Amino acid sequence: MLIPHPLLGLRDAQEFTYLGDASLLDRPDGMAPGAEAAFFDYVYLRDNPAGVHRELWFHEQGDRNWLVVTRNTVTHEVLGAELARDVALARRQK
Repeated sequence: MLIPHPLLGLRDAQEFTYLGDASLLDRPDGMAPGAEAAFFDYVYLRDNPAGVHRELWFHEQGDRNWLVVTRNTVTHEVLGAELARDVALARRQK
């Protein structure tokens, strides 16, 4: 499987380490009301979708950037990739 790294071009997936669902970028506020329940959900509950899904991948054997990869979990087709820091910054600005 090839991952289209936004800075380096197509890279083999073996250069990366998979972390999981990209929703991990949305860490709950530990000081907010209901923080304990929110952290339980954040740590332990995961969706396992069949189809298009956004995932976190770490370029361990390359530039060590985190990427948000959009991938079809049924066909393993990679639809795109973005730098995770850009995704996180865009979410903060909303």
